[in-house]
Amino acid sequence: MTDESATDGAGPTHPHAVGHVHLKVRDLERALAFYRSVLGLDVTEREGRYVFLSWGERHHDVALQEVGAGADGPGPGVGLYHVAFEVEAPSALAAVFERLRDREVQVSPVDHGISKALYFADPDGNGIEVYLDTRESRAETAWRGRNERFDPTELA
Repeated sequence: MTDESATDGAGPTHPHAVGHVHLKVRDLERALAFYRSVLGLDVTEREGRYVFLSWGERHHDVALQEVGAGADGPGPGVGLYHVAFEVEAPSALAAVFERLRDREVQVSPVDHGISKALYFADPDGNGIEVYLDTRESRAETAWRGRNERFDPTELA
């Protein structure tokens, strides 16, 4: 490991996997048909203008969000919304939060019920999510539109 804070004695404090890619699309049904037929992804959940697709190991490997036919892109319109990286433990998510805070990066912590996530941008404005999957420790197994704030300092 190359970073001074790569472990905390209990395990890695950095993400260990790309968790999913979140894409904004103009036409949800068209995109859904494409990703299912070309890449072999299956629908795991639908919620309003969102569809979550998986190859079977995760809740979702690709999230599709419909933004409408008139949306521009890339950026706030169509295209990559964020890439998500998964951490293994609450302490790892807390460590990422501390590193962001040390660098004065604006971060939005969100509890989705099935995960606790930190949303922020890299220096070039690319959307990043670092998250902890919490489905095994909670009764919730589907997202259901939950987006509540939480305090990442309470994770450690």
